[in-house]
This record gives sequence, structure tokens and C-alpha cells, in this order.
Amino acid sequence: MEGLRKIQPYIPGEQVDYQRVIKLNTNEHAYLPSPKIKETLATFDLAKLQRYSSVDNQALCRVIAQNEGLEDEWITTANGSDDILALAFQSFFQTKAPIIFPDITYGFYPVWCELYQIPYQLLPLDDQFQWDFTKIPQAIGGLVLTNPNAPTGKTVSKQAIIDLLERFPEQVIIVDEAYQAFNEESVAPLVSKYPNLYVTRTLSKDHALAGLRVGYGIGSPRLTQVIKAVKNSYNPYAVDALAEAVAITALEDRAYYQKVNQQILHTRSWFSEQLTQLGFNTLESHTNFVLTTHPSHKANILYQQLKEHAIYVRYFDTPRLKDYLRISIGTQQEMEQVTTLLRKLTQKEI
Repeated sequence: MEGLRKIQPYIPGEQVDYQRVIKLNTNEHAYLPSPKIKETLATFDLAKLQRYSSVDNQALCRVIAQNEGLEDEWITTANGSDDILALAFQSFFQTKAPIIFPDITYGFYPVWCELYQIPYQLLPLDDQFQWDFTKIPQAIGGLVLTNPNAPTGKTVSKQAIIDLLERFPEQVIIVDEAYQAFNEESVAPLVSKYPNLYVTRTLSKDHALAGLRVGYGIGSPRLTQVIKAVKNSYNPYAVDALAEAVAITALEDRAYYQKVNQQILHTRSWFSEQLTQLGFNTLESHTNFVLTTHPSHKANILYQQLKEHAIYVRYFDTPRLKDYLRISIGTQQEMEQVTTLLRKLTQKEI
């Protein structure tokens, strides 16, 4: 038939019955959301579902802004960070010059470029999976970096991002901070100084709310006005009333999430050491996952063997990642089970 779009969609990690497997393939949080959410759900006014939700989610924006030390007009909410990133691509990259992002990063970026007809150029990461910013051409339409990066877990320093912001003052630079809570620093405080910086976040990774779909963007009022205009052109009620109430409760329970996120960091450190003892080479991670490879065992075979034992991890059948497995960090008990199985597999005990 004529007029049909041809596009290769993003392929997410396999979704399975998590109650019957150890699910470590989509970087979901290892622990349950804040227990205070139960009360929020129990006391939620059902009459709110009778009406449309707030267009701008003022109450949610207020909580986010307070956490970031900003005013409400610097915040935009969306249906997960995928939504806020898609909006940002449509809002900020109306240019003939290509936007730049690395060849190894979040797989949605090239999909959106194809979907929205945005020219783009991949910048190859080096052998250590690091950016070489000296290779960025001067004529660009914008820049996108996930920091920490996925699926490598590597970071770009705040100073390096500042250098980029000052080098390209007329181009928007998007910093996707989906994994910021597992990293030492954020560039969100820089938005008040650099009007070309836009930071995106999600409650999926660090607030254990992947099933809720709430994300947000942080940027200058000028950028925020543009992205809100695009959002309200086709999906003004992106965050529903129930999701907003739950998100507010989660964001306000900072003590709980600091505790469980620290547990994840502890388990990540422990698991990385166990992988080293088993002969794996594991990249230093600043996220809730690790990217690892074994010199004597093919990643695709280990992936299948783990899957046969009801442990799901992520394998990327691409030239530069085909030797690696990305393993999300689960609970300490789950990672101990994974370690036990990997020991048996690498020592050929099963």
C-alpha cells in the first residue's frame, strides 16, 4: 500500500513473568517502590479519574522543582523519559545540520531521528567506550549524551559537559540522566547558567516505578515553553492523575530511596568483584547494571545458558557489543544466585 512509513523500531529487553525468573535484562529497580505509595493508592479520590488530569501537572512539577532548587517553570513532565526525550528531539532539533550522539548508547536515539526526519551522525566511542570530543565537527545541530551511558555504564565529567556547552552555545545539548541516582554528580544545576542545556530524568530506574511511566525534563523557561507547546499539540494529558499522585509520594520519600539505592550500589560493587574472580572483564559502572565480558566464554552462549536456568540478562548482537553481557543489579540474594550459576558455567560444572 502507498503512504505507509517504513521504520525499524527500537527493540526493548524481553518482558517475561518476573515472578518465575530472575529478571536482569531491562535495568529495572531491584526493590519495591516506597511503601508510602500503598497509602496514596488507598486514599486516592476516584472522582479525579472522572476528569482529565492537569495539563502541566503543577503539583508534581512543584515537588521536582523543589528537589532541584528551581522554579516550577523549569520543569516539564511526560509519560516516562522516552516521552520527554522524544519531545525534546522534536522541539530542539529542527535543523539541517546533523545532531551528534555516540555509536554505542541508548537505542531509541536513531529511531527518533528516522521517525522525525532529523539528520544525525554517530560519533564512535574509543576502545575503552569513552567519548573523544575533539572529533565532534563544528557544524552540528545539537548533541545528545546519556550520562552515565547505557549500556556501558561509563560517565562523562561535569567539566567535559561544560566545555561542550560553551563550545556550542547555540545548539541544544541534551543530557539523559536516567541513571543519575547511581552516579556521583548531576549537571542539572547547570541549567540556570547554560540556556542550551536540557536534562531528562525518569522515575523508572531509581524510584522503582518503571510500570508507572513518569519522566521529566529540566531546562530554561525558553526551552520549557517550546517543549510544552509540542507536548500540548498532541498529548497534553501525558501524566494522568493517579500517576501524578504516586510520583509525588515517591519523590517526597527521599530517605527510602537513598537507602535502597545504596543497597544496589553495595551489591553492584560486590557482584563486580565476584565477576573479576570468575575471570570476567567488567567495565566500571555508575549505573544499576554492569557490562561484562569473559575471554574464554562467548557472551551469546552464556546468555542462552543463563536463560535456560531462568536468569534473563541482556545480549546485544552488534559488532562492538557481541562479546558482552549487560546484567542489571538485582537484590543481593538474586546476584548471589547469578554468581553461583556463572561459576558453574565458567568452570564447566554443568
